[in-house]
Amino acid sequence: MALLEVRNIEAYYGAAVALRGVSLDVAQGTMVAVLGANGAGKTTLLKTITGALDPRAGSVTFNGVEIQGRETWDVAALGIAHVPEGREVFRHLSVEENLRMGAYRRSDSDEVEKDLQAVYDYFPRLRERGRQHAGLLSGGEQQMVAIGRAVMGRPSLMLLDEPSLGLSPLLVQEIFHIIRRLAAERGTTMLLVEQNANIALSVSDIGYVLEVGRIVLTGPSRELAENPDVREFYLGVRDAGVRGTRRWRRKKQWR
Repeated sequence: MALLEVRNIEAYYGAAVALRGVSLDVAQGTMVAVLGANGAGKTTLLKTITGALDPRAGSVTFNGVEIQGRETWDVAALGIAHVPEGREVFRHLSVEENLRMGAYRRSDSDEVEKDLQAVYDYFPRLRERGRQHAGLLSGGEQQMVAIGRAVMGRPSLMLLDEPSLGLSPLLVQEIFHIIRRLAAERGTTMLLVEQNANIALSVSDIGYVLEVGRIVLTGPSRELAENPDVREFYLGVRDAGVRGTRRWRRKKQWR
C-alpha cells in the first residue's frame, strides 16, 4: 500500500473543472514529481490533498486513512507538510520564529531544539539570519525558511509546490541538493510539483505529467526523461531525426 493514494479526484473552481479523474500513488520513502505547465492543475492537486480544496469526487488516502474533505490542520496533524508556491513566510516574524511555527503542535521541546539545529545545518544562511525579519530575505532564503519550517513538524510526507520558482539556477541547484538530503537522511517522502522538468526528473523516482487537469503520462523518472515528447515539450530538447507526437494528448483529450 502506498503512503499516499489519490483516486479519481475531480475538483472545480466554481463551474470550471480543475482536475479530471486524477489518480496517483506515492510510496513510502520515494520522491514523486508531477510535471506540467501553468494551469495544468498542479497546485490544485496539492490543495486537494491538504484539504484547502474539497474534491467533488474521488478519494485521498494517507497512511491507510481517507482524508479528503478534512480541514487543513487535521491533515497537517497526520504528518503532511505543505511548502506552498511563493513561500508564504510570516514576513514580520524573525527567521527563527518562522521555523518554530513549524513545530507549534509539538511538545517535545528538547527534540524541537535538535531539529532547529538540524535545519540550521541544512541551511547555514538561516543561522546567520536567525533574528532578521523573514520579509527582508531574498527569494531563495525565504524558500529555505519555508522548507525548514516544514521540516520542523517532522512530517512523513512533504508536498513541495514549485520550489524553483523565481530562483537563479545556482540557488535552484542548492535548494534541490538540500531536498535530496532531506529525503535521504530523514527518510521524508516527497511529492514535488514543478515546471522545471529537467531538475524534477533528475531528483525523483517516479514522474507524472499533468495536462489540463488530467494525468496523461506516468513512469519512472529516468524513462520519462528519455521520452521524445517529454524531451521536446518539457525539457526543450528535440532529438535528431525524432519528433515528439504528443500521442498521449490525442489519446486522452476531452472524452
